[in-house]
Amino acid sequence: MLSYRHAFHAGNHADVLKHLILLELLAYYNRKDKPWYYIDTHAGAGCYALDSEHADKTAESAEGIARLWGCDDPPVPIAAYLAAVRQFNPHGRLLFYPGSPALAMTQARAQDRLRLFELHPADFESLQRTFNTEPERVQVRRADGFGALKGLLPPPSRRAVVLLDPPYELKEDYRRVVDTVRDAMRRFPNGTFAVWYPMLARADARALPERLAELGAESWLDVRLAVRQPARDGFGMFGSGLYVVNPPWVLPQRLELALPWLVERLGVDEGAGFDLEHHIE
Repeated sequence: MLSYRHAFHAGNHADVLKHLILLELLAYYNRKDKPWYYIDTHAGAGCYALDSEHADKTAESAEGIARLWGCDDPPVPIAAYLAAVRQFNPHGRLLFYPGSPALAMTQARAQDRLRLFELHPADFESLQRTFNTEPERVQVRRADGFGALKGLLPPPSRRAVVLLDPPYELKEDYRRVVDTVRDAMRRFPNGTFAVWYPMLARADARALPERLAELGAESWLDVRLAVRQPARDGFGMFGSGLYVVNPPWVLPQRLELALPWLVERLGVDEGAGFDLEHHIE
């Protein structure tokens, strides 16, 4: 199924949480000169015009990045995230929202590498165009990222951040993400694996963090940001989470600075809040 287009959701509250943490992960990896790999199993189109037909149709950025754009004196992690997004909006107006690969590229040094996978034909072409000037550092493939990940682990540098961000359109995505992380941990025990997941009423969505915890990683972090109460009819995403295997030891402290501030600005009703659990060796 290739109906999903991330352009409909670009810059929403889930993107804010996911991309804030992604930048924190890569900034931590940049503390050492040794190169890292960024691997994105569902890379999307790369960058999104917020006035495009797809993005404007749902206008989800209005409840996400737009609520943060003009804020003064945000916490340090939020300031770093906003600075990265501003690189794509140099004139100050919020016109473009960078996807995960584009944001990762803001952190990449000459020695670092990006490996990006996308199946949707239109998004794959857009992704290629976004990175066609970076043939040395970035490889873009039209492939199933779940399956393709196996061939990249472990990477030559033995340092990598892997983002698994499937659309969860298909019920089997929940199973496949767990199976993929299990296999990735076996192939590359020291890798950092970040799994984004939606907060939904459906049972398989609620069970996903627990199933990831059952994989037995010694170091892990599970963060959830809810922006509203679940709908009475059970439909719709009311928040999102990120489960990180082998997170940096500083990440919980950084998120404790950012999350209360995000709840205050992105919360829609009394259901807004956050949870942060972790065990880091």
